[in-house]
Amino acid sequence: MHVIELLSGEPTEDSVTELLREVIDPELGVNIVDLGLLRGVAVAPGGAVRVVTTLTTPACPLGPYITEQITDLLSQVTTITDVEVEVVWSPPWDPDRDMTEDAKQLLGWHR
Repeated sequence: MHVIELLSGEPTEDSVTELLREVIDPELGVNIVDLGLLRGVAVAPGGAVRVVTTLTTPACPLGPYITEQITDLLSQVTTITDVEVEVVWSPPWDPDRDMTEDAKQLLGWHR
């Protein structure tokens, strides 16, 4: 799904989540949804969107970059009136628990 596909309708949690697949972790080359970095999406009446995310580690230097990518992407959707991104650390990211099987295969994560 691309930004243009969301322009005509009200944003939903599912449509925003699908759109966030376009935000790629530049170190790993996998989107933040499949990596399990997305913790939640909330859409308020009127189009305000709140995204809760985490990072692979608190020391990750890409936090500001990923937050900016989320904000920039969602700000392109005319039906989204406000974007808030919160980074949380609990529960900590765990690749076994959080990554999709597709992401694990892409990264060669075999256990």
